[in-house]
Amino acid sequence: MTYKEISAGGVVYRSGIDGLEIQLIVDRYGKISLPKGKMEAGETVEQTALREIQEETGTIGEIKAPLDVIKYSYKHPLHGNVDKEVHYFLVEAKGGITKAQVEEISAVEWHEPSAAWARGNGSAYANNLYILRKAFARLGLKIS
Repeated sequence: MTYKEISAGGVVYRSGIDGLEIQLIVDRYGKISLPKGKMEAGETVEQTALREIQEETGTIGEIKAPLDVIKYSYKHPLHGNVDKEVHYFLVEAKGGITKAQVEEISAVEWHEPSAAWARGNGSAYANNLYILRKAFARLGLKIS
């Protein structure tokens, strides 16, 4: 039997003093990533995304658009084969205080778009780069 797991998260952006900034996180393995987490009972994927972003980064966000759903499988020591689905959204930061949830992640970073892309391009998960590319396109940003 295959176990199904649903997570949600997003690409968070804000308008800073120097223009648009993109939020990245450093996960507990030292990889550049996007905030996301597992859906809880009774939640929609949108609610999950916003809750996980706030829990992991301190950012209160508003969903602007769905980006995509990443699907993959992995082997879990207890559940065996797991079919994982991660729903990603474009999320505008509306408030909160940036603070990493140290139990889950190492750091929360804000970068102007080209620096965010360069930072992710070296050490992010491939599916995160795919989602970041979609977010940039949605925001009308060019990737150099």
